[in-house]
Amino acid sequence: MSSYGNPTMTEHTKVDFGADGVDGETASTPGPTVLEKAAPRSERMASNKIECNACPVLCQISEGRTGACDRYANSDGRLIRVDPVVFVSRTLAVGDGAGEAAAVEFGASPATGGDAAVAAPAAAAQQDQALFVTGVGASSTYPDYKPAPFIVSSKLEGVDMVTVVTEGIFSYCSFKVKIDTDRFLGPEQSNVRCQGEIVGHVTTAEYGSQMLSLGGVHHLTGGSKKEGRVTCDMMLALGNKQAVELTIDGGASLVIRAGAAPIVDGVEEQRMRVGCGSATIGIFAKQWFGHVDEVVVVDDHITGVLTEHQAGRCLGMTRSGLKIRGRKSTPGRYFQVANPGTGWGGTDIQDPLAIIEGFDPAVARPGMRLLMVSTTGEHAQWYELDADLVPRIAEMPTDVLRTVERIGENCEPSLATVLFLGGAGGSLRAGATENPVLLTRAIKQRLVNVTCGGAPAYVWPGGGITVMVDVTRMPDRSFGTVPTPAIVAPIEFTMSYDVYRDLGGHLDAVRSLESVLANGPDHVEGAPLARRTLARHPDNPWPLGMPPMLG
Repeated sequence: MSSYGNPTMTEHTKVDFGADGVDGETASTPGPTVLEKAAPRSERMASNKIECNACPVLCQISEGRTGACDRYANSDGRLIRVDPVVFVSRTLAVGDGAGEAAAVEFGASPATGGDAAVAAPAAAAQQDQALFVTGVGASSTYPDYKPAPFIVSSKLEGVDMVTVVTEGIFSYCSFKVKIDTDRFLGPEQSNVRCQGEIVGHVTTAEYGSQMLSLGGVHHLTGGSKKEGRVTCDMMLALGNKQAVELTIDGGASLVIRAGAAPIVDGVEEQRMRVGCGSATIGIFAKQWFGHVDEVVVVDDHITGVLTEHQAGRCLGMTRSGLKIRGRKSTPGRYFQVANPGTGWGGTDIQDPLAIIEGFDPAVARPGMRLLMVSTTGEHAQWYELDADLVPRIAEMPTDVLRTVERIGENCEPSLATVLFLGGAGGSLRAGATENPVLLTRAIKQRLVNVTCGGAPAYVWPGGGITVMVDVTRMPDRSFGTVPTPAIVAPIEFTMSYDVYRDLGGHLDAVRSLESVLANGPDHVEGAPLARRTLARHPDNPWPLGMPPMLG
């Protein structure tokens, strides 16, 4: 147990009772949100404690303290959710262009600093399409038999809409990390470690990116307690856009943060490859024509040789007589010219001539011009053959240097992309309907829009509701944990009222935005909701306006 008044206790924002601010931001209402989640008092529980049943841990919380998850607290015998509920505004501007504005009071008057949406809920209700209630800070449905914390009605172009809002407790979840780099990170299927514990593995490389799968139920629950705890902490940090240090067995050390350049073995990556060696030949062959006699684009996967490549042949270039190591695939395309590594083109070589076996004296001639370059343009060297057909370093001509610079220009910035992947299982669906399979079917029929913190979620085909979302498009501090261990993540289901009725939704729990703003989650008159309001991420469609819901 820990005091919710201690701001250094946890990553999550804490709202002290009656406080006016959250991390320097202005809370739209004072104090935390009161919830009716306290379980019936046990005879063996101290009188100054209440039991929280928001997750299976069932913490017994003393007055003025939080439970093990730091998300719920005991305030004068009432169980409260200490984080404010996050709203997304359609009308607020993103001031810094970074995708999420600082928390702003929706409708605040510069003269008074008040919140017009709370002071005049009727006016807010008239603008209900301009606010969207996310699951961030909303609380969960555990122990699952009750409706979701918020089932909010609104209107969209005259159509009655319903959004079911909750925080899901996800044991079956992971993060897929896309790392834009040609550097060798580690063998496929190698273990990825955090603080020495195995937390995931290296998966298949994609075009210009190395891929990791991190977390998952087996690491959360299938290993030691320490493995589960470290995995959960690592996943929480990744989801909340914080830097995480990882090591790969037989490979590199990494620092990964969503939306930032990855750091590989202490070096910040700059560029994603323009293409494989063969593709680079195809892109730039015409620009090299007339300025070079041969080009080798070094690549761990497919190294390209210009005069043998179909692009060079179509331009009428004659063979240079260059002999290259590796396994020939098709003309001008070679596999396995070197081992994977952090050198030229994602290989382990530092001297590009190491992959050249020599030149055929029947074809090559002194003075031939050779460019060797990597798929990012970060490595490049110009050679000219001497009388013995030995490549000698020479000054690179200006026209050729321009093509190398253009390779770099066409490389996208290296980024680490973090995708949350979670299965919204049976218990979470019970908060939306008494017959959960109908919600699943409606989603697959594109009658329901699924979002996570207002960000669009991709729903995987096949059974169940397996969602995937880019964490950079979600509000800050969207993720939490419970010590089972599991990840807590927001999820929202938006649909027309008719669809919600037909799938057996909890119609008696549907409330207007006006009621939510004025009375909070417990229908307590005059107890407005503690919330923070953020501008919509500029890349996100408005959650109430997605075509699948009406089309």
